[in-house]
Order: sequence, then C-alpha cells, then structure tokens
Amino acid sequence: MSIQTAAFPLAVGFSIARARAAESMDVIVVEGFVGETVIGVHTSEAGVPQPVRIDVAVGVPRLFACSTDRLDDTIDYGRIRDFLRDLLAHHAHRLLEALAEEIAQRMLADFGAHWARVAVAKPRKFDDVDAVGVIIERRRRTAHEPQDAREHSVLARLGAGMFPDSER
Repeated sequence: MSIQTAAFPLAVGFSIARARAAESMDVIVVEGFVGETVIGVHTSEAGVPQPVRIDVAVGVPRLFACSTDRLDDTIDYGRIRDFLRDLLAHHAHRLLEALAEEIAQRMLADFGAHWARVAVAKPRKFDDVDAVGVIIERRRRTAHEPQDAREHSVLARLGAGMFPDSER
C-alpha cells in the first residue's frame, strides 16, 4: 500500500484510529492543510520554503455540540487551521517528526483533545513518490499513568517482592 493510500487522505485510517482512540470518540478533522515552511536536514533544504501537507484529527469522548449546536461546545477547526498557519511561519524544527509531535501535543494541551492523530508530509519530495512523511498518534495521559517507561520500571521495581506472586 502506498503512503498516499495509507495516510493521505487521513480519512482512510479513521475507522482504525477511532477504534484505538476510544469507544464513542468524536473526531474533529482538518484534512489536506497545505502551507509552506522551511524544514529539512539536507543542504538542499536549508533556508528554502517547501510545501508541507498536514492532516489533523482530534478526538474527545463526546462533543456537547452534537446536542447544543454551539461552536463553544466543540473544538473549532478554524482555530486549528490558524494555529497550523502560525506554526509553519515560526517553528524551528528540522524533522517532520518533531513538527508532528508539536502539533499533537498542542492539540492535547491547548485545544482540549483527548487524542490526536497528525500526518505531516512533503508532497513531491522525490520524483518517483507522491509524498514522504510521518503519522503519529498521541493521547492525553491519565493521572495514574506513568510519564514514561523509565518511571514505570522504577515504580515496578520498588514494589517488586512486596506481594506474593499469585501465579506460583
């Protein structure tokens, strides 16, 4: 399967993404945003603006806007678009992965999303491919989840041996 059919448009993966995000997840979509930015690690990309395509899907457990029909009760996709335009004008990232991570984290922190899926691609980067890029999914941590694997491993080791192994 090519990157175009696997990732772009983002709607192709929605059924899988929704299932992973959570049951009854409402998803807001900004699909096919294209802007120019300077990004890349190769010398041919230094200081040269190039097109970047961004697809964003953000999920919340249930949008009240479904019942109230009010913009204040949802995530405004116009604000997401404005954020993307501003980000492309001012970021300092070299890798698409870092750019996608910033977008996802901002969706979780600033837009109230519980889950975010971000696809960032350089269309026509090479003559023989439609696009190269990355797709990431992030979700908001719950209070009881460890921040990273290191924390989990330290906590697990601290409690090791305190309780009998029930499978022995």
